[in-house]
Amino acid sequence: MRAAHDIAEAATTLASLAEAVAAFDGCALRRTATTTVFADGNPGARLMLIGEAPGAEEDRLGKPFVGRSGQLLDRMLATIGIDRSSAYITNVLFWRPPGNRKPTPGEIAACLPFVLRHIALVRPAIVMLCGGTATSALLGVSEGITRLRGRWFDLAVPGLEQPVPTIATYHPSYLLRSPERKREAWRDLLAVQARLESA
Repeated sequence: MRAAHDIAEAATTLASLAEAVAAFDGCALRRTATTTVFADGNPGARLMLIGEAPGAEEDRLGKPFVGRSGQLLDRMLATIGIDRSSAYITNVLFWRPPGNRKPTPGEIAACLPFVLRHIALVRPAIVMLCGGTATSALLGVSEGITRLRGRWFDLAVPGLEQPVPTIATYHPSYLLRSPERKREAWRDLLAVQARLESA
């Protein structure tokens, strides 16, 4: 089996990357999921959001962030004048873990080369990482999301000359369980808005 890194690097367009992900058999989740969930929104957008993994609704419909947490995400983005035509949305995993369990390190490692290639092909002005899983996977940090959210990082991506300004925030599903944290997430959105306006 060709290494995920080699397969991902060979993709020169988003369409070819989506095909490569759909055909990839190096992640066991592909065999238990209903569909491959690649992305949604506008690939030409300046803002790219990356979450954890598809849930039940995403697995059924084949799009990321379409369940209750996705509806909250849409409302959050609308407060800074962004919708799915002006954002691009994906996940660290392309297949739903059974029972919506937390992804394993092995599953994340199998998908990560495709996620990095995804970022390189989209070339966003800003990446927003939603939740601790996406944040630790892409930034390689062990601190919890409550300590990392609201902070800017430089995300080095193979194939891009410059690091991508990246901010971490809470996953919308966490905000549904802990609505008292929405004020902090709101501050993160305002930081994204300000960075987009100044870029």
